[in-house]
Amino acid sequence: MRENNVRSIWKRGGAVINGWLGIPSSIAAENMAQAGWDGLTVDLQHGHVDYQVAVTMLQAISTTGTTPLARVPWMEPGIIMKLLDAGAYGIVCPMINTRAECEAFVGACRYAPRGYRSFGPVRATWYGGADYFKHANDTIITMAMIETKQAMDNLDEILSVPELDSLYIGPNDLAISLGYAPSGVPTDPVVIDAIKTIAAGAKRHGVYAGIHCGSTAMAKQMIGLGFQFVTLLADNAFLASAAKGAVAEMREGTVAGKASGTY
Repeated sequence: MRENNVRSIWKRGGAVINGWLGIPSSIAAENMAQAGWDGLTVDLQHGHVDYQVAVTMLQAISTTGTTPLARVPWMEPGIIMKLLDAGAYGIVCPMINTRAECEAFVGACRYAPRGYRSFGPVRATWYGGADYFKHANDTIITMAMIETKQAMDNLDEILSVPELDSLYIGPNDLAISLGYAPSGVPTDPVVIDAIKTIAAGAKRHGVYAGIHCGSTAMAKQMIGLGFQFVTLLADNAFLASAAKGAVAEMREGTVAGKASGTY
């Protein structure tokens, strides 16, 4: 079966640099994949991506060595299994708040007897290889999002679930749940302490810790705190930032919309 680069980096003790895809476009996904990310996550929760375009985006990522992942809209086994069958090598599942929810999530990602995933990995076999079934349970990554006060209250129970590989913090929802405003780069001490608590819990249970970051500086800081999976912004954020920066740079040195230079 094709190697899962994210798992390989973890085994070497490294940190995964992950990209995020919310633009519903295989061209945009292919363009992002050319940047050399360790992993790219297709977002079906808050992006504008539906299942059919997600398949084309997974195909686009496959033109590179970047590992394809997907975030599902919710803990619903049907879409989890369809995205795995489409070739996603890991699933990020939002709003996992209890042990029972986590058990249901990881079970949907594993074939029996370790779970209840239904068999039909058509494109997954094309992508992963003819021996996909034999190795899928040990290759696919399960990543539960810890993003509420309830999840923090149940943290040890969630992290002790067998077959859970990793957790993923959504800082915005975590901040809101704790009574603070959402921020891609948290500054509230209570939110920062919560992030540290979650990371410590992951380490205690041997679960890899991931987090969404609003800047490269934050991502580096999180790696320093022990996070082994950091996501930088998203494709739409990079596009907006680059476009706005170029326009602002062009506006500099102009008067009434006319260039002030020789030409």
